[in-house]
Amino acid sequence: MKFEVVATEFFIEQIENLDRISKEQIKEKIKLISANPFRFKRIHSKTVHNVFRVRLNIRSNETRLIYAVLSPNIVFVCLLNRKNNYTDLEKYLVKIQS
Repeated sequence: MKFEVVATEFFIEQIENLDRISKEQIKEKIKLISANPFRFKRIHSKTVHNVFRVRLNIRSNETRLIYAVLSPNIVFVCLLNRKNNYTDLEKYLVKIQS
């Protein structure tokens, strides 16, 4: 099945503020996700099913790339700082529902 890649405005804003090396790292992960969106670890959400995360190390910070598979789209939601323990995740996922 072919999926279309979609990014939220918040995700795009987050990426614009990154350095070149971090952007390249994210671009490689997006290629892997496009090939097989169910490849990475699923995380549980109260609002959206099929939410996944990819581990990244951006500027020596443990970061997670969060995306949701909403057929026929792969929606890139945000980059979460791991030390916040996913506390802001639900607020970002509510935005993709509408």
